[in-house]
Amino acid sequence: MQKKIQTVKTLLDSLPFIRKFYGKTIVIKYGGSAQIDEKLKESFAVDILMLYMVGIKPVIVHGGGKRITEILKALNVKTEFKDGVRVTTEESIKIAEMVLSGEINKEIVNMLNQHGAKAIGINGKDMSFMKAKSLIGYTGEITSIDGVFINKLLSENLIPVIAPIAAGDSPTHPGYNINADTAASEIAVAIDAKRVIFLTDTPGVLDKEGNLLSSLSSDEIEKLKNDGTIAGGMIPKVDAALNAVKKGVEKAHIIDGRVEHSILLELLTSEGIGTEIKEK
Repeated sequence: MQKKIQTVKTLLDSLPFIRKFYGKTIVIKYGGSAQIDEKLKESFAVDILMLYMVGIKPVIVHGGGKRITEILKALNVKTEFKDGVRVTTEESIKIAEMVLSGEINKEIVNMLNQHGAKAIGINGKDMSFMKAKSLIGYTGEITSIDGVFINKLLSENLIPVIAPIAAGDSPTHPGYNINADTAASEIAVAIDAKRVIFLTDTPGVLDKEGNLLSSLSSDEIEKLKNDGTIAGGMIPKVDAALNAVKKGVEKAHIIDGRVEHSILLELLTSEGIGTEIKEK
């Protein structure tokens, strides 16, 4: 009986948060271990279904860099990185689209639909809703996002699952490979999302002693970047989070995707599990 009572208490504790986010859009950048480990995949699907069933509107933007590298290596196609960014060539953009839109995207869509959601897979070429220009080769920098298109899908009670491939500026252009963190940030802004969540393979933003920083403002982040506390691969994630909140998204979250049900723990509990980022 005590176990049943505790279950009810847990549900009741989540009610204020469900009420707060009901009808609101949450953009989730899905990547890292959560996208690879079978148990974590299942946990992710259940989290998304839970949000969907209680009236919250999830939008998923996924990565797939590790899988792209694996395929390029298997095909003996050289891959190069510059300042942590993949230099996508005309040959590798075709492979990137094949992996992101053909393999990974459809796996996520199928997984969600098997759990009872109504997910639809798209990339930026669909309706040309996401356009870009060259940043490095065929690695792109977003120039525009048609938020109306994504919001139309949400109004039809669908869960958009977005592969970060953007349209080029001509009918024959193969498109651009976009950093998934950047894409999630800009999409959140374009659709007026309430929150944007970045799943990572770390607990969140850590101080120099390795302790989790549960909440950060833009000024605090600047200081931590200047003194080297925020460095390496965390910089683009923090920058993407800051970009979103500076452009109108209420808050961004960097959370540990290796923790089962991390999305629900962050959104629907008072303690949360990761780093919450706000403008002030």
